[in-house]
Amino acid sequence: MNDDETSVGIGRPPTNRKQFSIKLLWIGIWLAFMGAPVKDLADGNHTPWATALGTLGLLTFVGSYLLLVFRHTSKPLDRRLVHSTIAFLGALALLLTLTLGTAWLVLFVYVSVSVGATLPLRTARWLIPAVTAVLVAVGLTGDHPREIITALIFPALLGGFSMTGVRQLIRTTIELREARATVAQLAANEERLRLARDLHDLLGHSLSLITLKSELAGRMLPDHPEQAAAQVADIEQVSRQALIDVRGAVTGYRRPTLPGELAGARTALAAAGITADVPAEAPDDVPEKQEEVLAWALREAVTNVVRHSGARHCTVTLAPRQTLDGRLLELTVSDNGVGPSGTKPGNGLTGIGERLATVDGTLRTSAGNSGSGKGFTLTLSVPLDSGLGSTE
Repeated sequence: MNDDETSVGIGRPPTNRKQFSIKLLWIGIWLAFMGAPVKDLADGNHTPWATALGTLGLLTFVGSYLLLVFRHTSKPLDRRLVHSTIAFLGALALLLTLTLGTAWLVLFVYVSVSVGATLPLRTARWLIPAVTAVLVAVGLTGDHPREIITALIFPALLGGFSMTGVRQLIRTTIELREARATVAQLAANEERLRLARDLHDLLGHSLSLITLKSELAGRMLPDHPEQAAAQVADIEQVSRQALIDVRGAVTGYRRPTLPGELAGARTALAAAGITADVPAEAPDDVPEKQEEVLAWALREAVTNVVRHSGARHCTVTLAPRQTLDGRLLELTVSDNGVGPSGTKPGNGLTGIGERLATVDGTLRTSAGNSGSGKGFTLTLSVPLDSGLGSTE
């Protein structure tokens, strides 16, 4: 099962029953502190009517608290509804404490937590101490043990202000997610603009020239067929050159690069739940053909790790190395998975070897890695010196 199916993203509403249950568990686990009022009701210290009304009041309080915190942390509620719900919780906590006794003072802690979880910091920073002050005042006006009042002051303040931090974290996460989406959209727009500019530069002049020569050939055709034929020949030449230019541009767009494939490797491994150690940058002095070969090989190697290895960790390294024959760039992809499944290389390794052969590169494979006796390690080397490797 995908991790996204079970984990609830911060600031996102649950999308299925499992996420709903997990979020409700994380919020509802704090209801364990409701043990005091529940025990007070179960001990039979009150009349049957008082017990029934106390039970109804407690259920109403817990339901309102869960609804407020659960809904607001997923999708902010209307401000007036939040204010009225908090006021209702405070009034209910006050009523139950005054009528049923010391055990119900703990309800003020949940009012404080609700304030921290739902209200802005500028409001929560004075309202949380105010709720705590009401807790102390109610406790001191009645015949309540002072140690219980003292014990509840710290949870009320800490719980409330801790939830303001969680609320700020949720807001920051949502803003970061929106900013990332905006950046991705801007990058896509910039790429489309770049493609449009390149196509205009490549084809604008050629197509204009073809149009002019076609009109000229049409006018010459009745009286000067030889000159019209010359214009048609020029049109053919311009068209062929335009086709060559477009193919070259498309090849450039499709050519993989090491920085792009390193970023893709991090994304693919993370999506598969594999812990990845991937370089942040690639060397700048890699010849174009060698870089393309290594980029294709990295893509294939990472794909094999994700699909077939069953690994939990993968390490990618890019390291230049000096040899007697010149400088080499060595790419290593190592995982702690199940290792090779057969004695013969698969189509992927065969394709990597064929690409490496075009640049005089080498390929080495070995079972196991430096961290354990299992797994698989793929090592590729390509020459960096301009005099080495095929450039065709």
